[in-house]
Amino acid sequence: MTDTTLDLGPQTRVVARLAAGVTDEQLADATPCPDCPVHNMLGHLVHLSAAFRDAARKDLGVTTDTDPTAAVPDIGPGWREELPKVLDELAEAWRDPAAWTGMTRAGGIDLPGEIAGAVAIDELVIHGWDLARATGQPYDPDPAALQASHDFLLASADDPDRGGIFGPVVPVPEGASLLDRAVGLSGRDPGWTPES
Repeated sequence: MTDTTLDLGPQTRVVARLAAGVTDEQLADATPCPDCPVHNMLGHLVHLSAAFRDAARKDLGVTTDTDPTAAVPDIGPGWREELPKVLDELAEAWRDPAAWTGMTRAGGIDLPGEIAGAVAIDELVIHGWDLARATGQPYDPDPAALQASHDFLLASADDPDRGGIFGPVVPVPEGASLLDRAVGLSGRDPGWTPES
C-alpha cells in the first residue's frame, strides 16, 4: 500500500501553489471532473483536507462522517487563506505515526489508518492534476506521493466495485509516464484539456 512514513507536506505544498495560481476569472472554468468547475474543486480540496486531517487525528465527527458524494462543496469568501492553512494541518496530522495505525473514518466509512492515509495522498495527487489541467498550470507532483497514488489506484484497477469512487480505467500508451498511468487508473483521460 503506502509507506507509513510518507510525508504529505511536499504534495500539500504543490496543491497550495496551484491554488494560489488560480485567478478569479478561472473559478467557473471546467475541470476534468464532470460537473465540478474550479470553484467546486477548490471547495472539495478544502473539505477533503479537513476530513483527512481529522481522520488522522481520530477526531471523528461532522468532517469525517460526510459522504463526499452527497453534495459538491463550494468555496467560501476566505478560501485563499483557508485552503493553505488546512493543507498544512493535514500534512502535520499525518506526520504522527499513530495516524497510520488503528481504525479511523473518512467519508462516513470506517477504515484502517493506513488506507485513509493512502486515500488522502491519492486525492491530493489526482485533484492536483485536475486543478493544474483546468487552470493551465504546470504540474510536478511530489514523486513519493505520485508513486503511492499510482500503487493505490493500481490495487483497485480490477475491482468491480470501484465505479462508485473512480470512473472506468482509461488505457494509456505503453511507456506512458507514471503520472499519466495514475491519471488513467483514476478514470481520467491524461490528454484532457479545457477544450476537450
